[in-house]
Amino acid sequence: MSGLNTQVAGIAELSAIDGGIGAPAGFRSAGVHCGIKKAADALDLTVIAADRTAAAAGIFTTNLAVAAPVIVSRRHLAETGGRARAVVVNSGCANACTGDGGLSNAEGMAEETARALGCPRHEVLVASTGVIGVALPMDRVVTGIQFAARTLARGKGSETARAIMTTDPFPKEHAVSVQTSRGAFVVGGTAKGSGMIEPNMATMLGFLTTDAKVSAARLHQALVTSARDTFNAITVDGECSTNDCLIALASGASGVEIDDDTLPLLTAGMLEVSRTLALGIVRGGEGATKVIEVTVRGASDDADARRVARTIANSPLVKTAVHGADPNWGRIVAAAGRSGVAFDVTRADVRVGGVLLFENGMPHDEAAPDAGKHLQGTDVRIEMSLGTGGSGSATIWTCDLSAEYVRINGEYRT
Repeated sequence: MSGLNTQVAGIAELSAIDGGIGAPAGFRSAGVHCGIKKAADALDLTVIAADRTAAAAGIFTTNLAVAAPVIVSRRHLAETGGRARAVVVNSGCANACTGDGGLSNAEGMAEETARALGCPRHEVLVASTGVIGVALPMDRVVTGIQFAARTLARGKGSETARAIMTTDPFPKEHAVSVQTSRGAFVVGGTAKGSGMIEPNMATMLGFLTTDAKVSAARLHQALVTSARDTFNAITVDGECSTNDCLIALASGASGVEIDDDTLPLLTAGMLEVSRTLALGIVRGGEGATKVIEVTVRGASDDADARRVARTIANSPLVKTAVHGADPNWGRIVAAAGRSGVAFDVTRADVRVGGVLLFENGMPHDEAAPDAGKHLQGTDVRIEMSLGTGGSGSATIWTCDLSAEYVRINGEYRT
């Protein structure tokens, strides 16, 4: 794989490598079909296991309708103080809104995985994705966990990437090697998500591994920082899921120790992997044909800029205009104006693909054909200055809204 080769603060070199979640040393994984999904060749369960207990961190959904696996994983991270041996994940069933039975099933997934690996149950984290309100077929899940545990191996990252998919049109995985003055360590990851995406924490499901030697507290700090402008900066449809989680594990197998001085290097590696995965989620959004990058400048602070950018990115009118290659700057201005953030329409400007369409309260309609040509591509850039003279800026990524999105979600349970 050719790709990234980036200097970070003159100290570290980041290079893209193959292997995804399985690239860092000290981890094994397996993806299997256990029968949750109907198609016999559809992988629907995976176990990601560290060779020994690893530092762990997680960020979880802000939705108050929280799924059983999220409850269990939060509890286990609290009980261990940020240690874990494995993550077990199923797709095809969210195990959300399933009552006490669903909670018992999530705990059962952890217990069965722990039994297979020979570790305490609270060292196993759990994640599920799929249809809400459906009970897990635990007999099949238990058989799947047992089989996955027996077949754990290095080099199976692609199996994990496929086993966590639901409506995703393609698997998402990425890994980088981070070369430092203390040696090299690796960060790998995989994620799923296509619809019901506006995480406000992470993504629908995301998993990162690293062989850096780092405390749970520093790993959590790097996870939160890297998620802010990646998984927390994407939206497909403005919907926050019941099951969102982003989990990171650190094996320490590289021997490269992360302290306060080297924490920015770990964060840089996690940021690069997370950005690639997050953009993959947007590109694979349900029914998507275009990725839209929305950048807002001139806000009082970055938080206000992020709020405006997210409002524009979530606007069905903006998203459908982009789908139809219509340079309708009025929809962008209207979305910004209702965001609740200070905005001076008489000094604001809007650009699409670098083409100025609106400035100081007046249109530049003569430039519309050039902007329309840009909108015919698969990667669209929208830029807006709020005209208030502030220094805040932010970028949010989204996708267009098509008739295919409606078809997918109109038939999701049927």
